[in-house]
Amino acid sequence: MKKRIYSIFIVMVVTLSACAPQVTGTPVIPVASTETPALLSTPTPAPRSLNICLGDEPTTLYAYGGLNSAARSVLSAIYDGPMDVAEYGYEAVILEKIPNMKDGDAQINPVTVASGDTVVDSSGDVVSLNEGVRVRPSGCRNDDCVVIYDGSSEIQIDQMVVTFTMLEGLMWSDGEVLTASDSVYSFNLASDTTTPVSKYLIDRTEIYEAADDVTIQWWGVPGFIDADYFTNIWLPLPEHAWGQFSPADLLVVDVSTRAPLGWGAYILESWKPGESIHLVKNLNYFRADSGLPKFDELTFLIMPDTNTALTALVDGTCDILDPSIQLDGQVGLLQQMQTDGQAQLFTAQTDSMEWLGFGIRHVSYDDGYNSTGLNPDRPDFFSDVRTRQAIAVCLDRQKVVDTVLFGLSRVPDSYLPFDNPLHNGNIQSYEYDPASGREILEQVGWLDHDKDPSTPRRSSGVTNIRNGIPLILDYMTTSATQRRQVVEIFTQSLAECGIGLNPHYYPASDFYAQGPEGPLFGRAFDLAQYAIGVNTIEPQCSWFTTSQTPQESNNWVGTNVSGFSNSEFDAACEQALQVLPNEAGYTSHQQAQATFASTLPSIPLYMRLKIAATRDDFCGFTLDPSSPYPLADLESFDYGNVCK
Repeated sequence: MKKRIYSIFIVMVVTLSACAPQVTGTPVIPVASTETPALLSTPTPAPRSLNICLGDEPTTLYAYGGLNSAARSVLSAIYDGPMDVAEYGYEAVILEKIPNMKDGDAQINPVTVASGDTVVDSSGDVVSLNEGVRVRPSGCRNDDCVVIYDGSSEIQIDQMVVTFTMLEGLMWSDGEVLTASDSVYSFNLASDTTTPVSKYLIDRTEIYEAADDVTIQWWGVPGFIDADYFTNIWLPLPEHAWGQFSPADLLVVDVSTRAPLGWGAYILESWKPGESIHLVKNLNYFRADSGLPKFDELTFLIMPDTNTALTALVDGTCDILDPSIQLDGQVGLLQQMQTDGQAQLFTAQTDSMEWLGFGIRHVSYDDGYNSTGLNPDRPDFFSDVRTRQAIAVCLDRQKVVDTVLFGLSRVPDSYLPFDNPLHNGNIQSYEYDPASGREILEQVGWLDHDKDPSTPRRSSGVTNIRNGIPLILDYMTTSATQRRQVVEIFTQSLAECGIGLNPHYYPASDFYAQGPEGPLFGRAFDLAQYAIGVNTIEPQCSWFTTSQTPQESNNWVGTNVSGFSNSEFDAACEQALQVLPNEAGYTSHQQAQATFASTLPSIPLYMRLKIAATRDDFCGFTLDPSSPYPLADLESFDYGNVCK
């Protein structure tokens, strides 16, 4: 609010009459009063404050330093954009618009390449173009038109070029101008070998440059067709403030890890380890003229104890309980608090899905499957897809959702959530039906040999399995409380089908350890419950492609922990990843989901939840299932009478 300053002028008029009587002695001269009149003043309003409680202390506030959930929430106050994710779409924040092919700010152009040039081959790998390399010539989007390079001639391959235009007048919080070169500086930091971030996109970037102060251009390596092309912009970082530090230094120095310079709604003022992080309004914020942010001060309070955080919400110490607080076990209480007008409860599915992986290609099969002898390999339980389908209908996943997740999620049927625009709603699904499961198992050869449904079935004529093997499966997962609850439910429901479970619980660090030591990535399990997520809204069919199988030849790196291999699925997924939105053939995503559902390399169990709560009179806050930043709209938060 602009304050008007009023000046009060007092004019003294002295009229001397020519007819005034003469007085003898010392003349009396009228004198203006020297007393200053009292001025009316308006009291300065107290600063408006917002308090957000975090469940953890940020690991770091350096964007490339390994952020935890709490750190992402704090950075939502310091940065804003470059784009936000909302309802499975992208919204420009500090950009004029999201680039797209139709408007011409994203293009696919044929370029000529020759022997020795760097290209992306038909498998998606960055290679040197030499004799025998398989590539897609210009216009080719599937394996049917792949050619084998002869080693000498020139060939035309498609190259993507994307132009990003930033808003005019952007400023860092210290008043320096924010330019396109700050994004290029950030790209160079991310590219450095000492910076611990994925180099996947960096390796497939030929040029990333600033065309002028507000224009950035990204050029992909020839042959790289990226469905996420419109996100290929790097978060600007302040070269003018950090340029003196090496990329390795920025991982540890306070200027980047404890008090990073930003352009967002707030400026970090102080950090008391283990207690709080205090920020103040950024007067150079590009949306300040719109009255944003709504608060003068913002304090993040670090409260790892859930009960303490709930008490702080009730007594007004906390205005928001961030999703980094472990509220999973408090949903019932928060629902009652909402009914009583003490709080608002917010829940949403996350981008992380819980899976039950089948050990289809157990690590012991890598040298060939051996079912006989003194040391036979683990029984080949899952090569028959009917066994996998039987287990799917014998899992009471709905009970898990209803009890463990309070009915706040859904049982998925694909690697895509139901509300993703690309979800295929016509694929095969597996509802809990133990009678159907028992029937399928009988067909495969898993028989109830003793006519006692409480004991596990045994094999009789099952392909690749000796007769008499009991259907008892090792179930491996972490020791998290929620997963123990899930295993208890599944143990009961699978027993209805004559399937026995032998649970094994591991510390997360051991369970997710790199193969061959880690049971998950070492593919040394019968059944394994794990979670996998990604910070993109594009379908991740590649999680289950043959090339993603972790094994010794790729240093046990890959997401296809089941060892699933299906040429039809691989082809559908590969074509889907090569085709851009709105291009012919983008429906390959539908086919890939259908093949996945019928072949079941892994069973999708449920989407994990993020849970938050606010004071009852709060507005502007929501949880978006597609966004990894729950406080992305922090500048618009408000409470009090304006929210009514």
